[in-house]
Amino acid sequence: MGVAGMKILISDSLSMQGVEVLEKAGFTVVVKSKMPKEELFKEIKDADGLIVRSGTKVTAELIAAADKLKVIGRAGSGLDNVDTPAATRRGIVVMNTPGGNTVTTAEHTMSMICAMSRRIPQATASVKAGKWEKDKFMGVELYNKVLGIIGIGQIGSHLTMLAHGIGMSVVAFDPYLAQESAEKMGVTMVDLDELFRRADIISVHTPLTPETKGIINAHAIAKMKPGVLIVNCARGGIINEGDLFEALRAKRVAAAAFDVFEEEPVKPDNPLLTLDNFICTPHIGAQTTEAQENVAVGIAEQIVDYFTKGVAKGAVNIPAIAPELLPRMQPYLTLAEKLGSLQTQLCQGGIERVTVEYSGEVATLTVAPLTIAVLKGLLTPIMEHAVNYVNAPIVAKERGIELKEIKSSDAGDFTSLIRVKVEAGRNTHLVAGTLYHKKDARVIEIDQFKVEVVPEGHMLLIHNVDRPGVIGMVGKVLGDNSINIVRMQCALEKRGGNALLIIGSDTEFPSGVLDQIKSSSNIISVKVANLS
Repeated sequence: MGVAGMKILISDSLSMQGVEVLEKAGFTVVVKSKMPKEELFKEIKDADGLIVRSGTKVTAELIAAADKLKVIGRAGSGLDNVDTPAATRRGIVVMNTPGGNTVTTAEHTMSMICAMSRRIPQATASVKAGKWEKDKFMGVELYNKVLGIIGIGQIGSHLTMLAHGIGMSVVAFDPYLAQESAEKMGVTMVDLDELFRRADIISVHTPLTPETKGIINAHAIAKMKPGVLIVNCARGGIINEGDLFEALRAKRVAAAAFDVFEEEPVKPDNPLLTLDNFICTPHIGAQTTEAQENVAVGIAEQIVDYFTKGVAKGAVNIPAIAPELLPRMQPYLTLAEKLGSLQTQLCQGGIERVTVEYSGEVATLTVAPLTIAVLKGLLTPIMEHAVNYVNAPIVAKERGIELKEIKSSDAGDFTSLIRVKVEAGRNTHLVAGTLYHKKDARVIEIDQFKVEVVPEGHMLLIHNVDRPGVIGMVGKVLGDNSINIVRMQCALEKRGGNALLIIGSDTEFPSGVLDQIKSSSNIISVKVANLS
């Protein structure tokens, strides 16, 4: 495919090495950062490709104004500023460069740890103010200290290596990491409460999700060692800023260091900024020359490959498969990803093995992209950085997840069937799905229960004893809390045995509602899954 006459718009600052890759390939490259909205909408109208960093907000409105746009490339891993569903609906490929910032962000985290442990920013300010307060800036050694890492992804893993080099020991909490992988890294896996009790320094490296929002709060801080150091170079909101302020002011937490905030840019009146034992940087964890060159060249090469070879490397919304096969594969890809996502949200413990079985017509297809889709769904809810069709197998391998594929011609009563078995800890979980009318995804098995579930939206899965009144009780609790039931199904293991009640809603299920349901003597377990 020729690229002469194709326009690539770069709307944020980008390393010149990336621009040169595009120009050498023959593209017309327009570099304009910090454009007013009117100018941006004018420039996007005839652009074939768009490259952004974090400054440009690629909204549905902007995407709708792009008459020729075929690909959006994010020079970095985060895609918070790109409306990927809107792009997908328009048939626009969205790409990123996962892993390009791993080393840089880990190094920045370690730099923050060193800076706050030796009070370097405060001492620098003192000397520049004409003072020589040597006795005021007593620090602490990192040697033999315990670093607690919440979330061992790529950045957490590299930070572990840096910590070992200083002579620190590392404990970590990550419910999705297999024990064997942790042992190879020299990490001791613990539960969250034990990490709080043991760690001298705590660093968070998780995505911001409903489960991780405010994971460090007043209740958690009360369990920590007096004088603990806390650092956040991951996502704003993982640490409750109000609770941390009170703990820092009372010296319950000796010091804290942030590269990210709940609201960015951070407001000048944020109380944390008034504290001498709090240091911060303006979200520069990925700001090194090397990292910016890596992501700039990476995204430029990916866009060249897409337009010249049809290879969608680094795509987050389509797999790297031949375009002519995509229409037939797309429904199966959606089903496979939903099954993987459901598994992660239902199972507990470090994932050790994943077995994907393809039966019937689907077994005649090239199933590798489908297996990758399962892994993408499995890993996305638990990873700090974006998981896509390119890096999902690598991420799974790094986490010590064994993968197995099985093909069978017999799909029983169905034309096609995909089964996903996950072994996590000492438990095995099974989900299976099929396509109705060759396009509509359905979940038809959850462990020992035969079901027929549309895998979308917010789902409440209640494992209960088969007794009269359970459905009524659940319905009343949801009704009392103004939660709309979109769909509901009850599956029975055997009469008088256990049942599975599945409720779909268009809104989230608050924790208080879950607690009310759990309090019933007939309830065995209550789990939620978001398959939006």
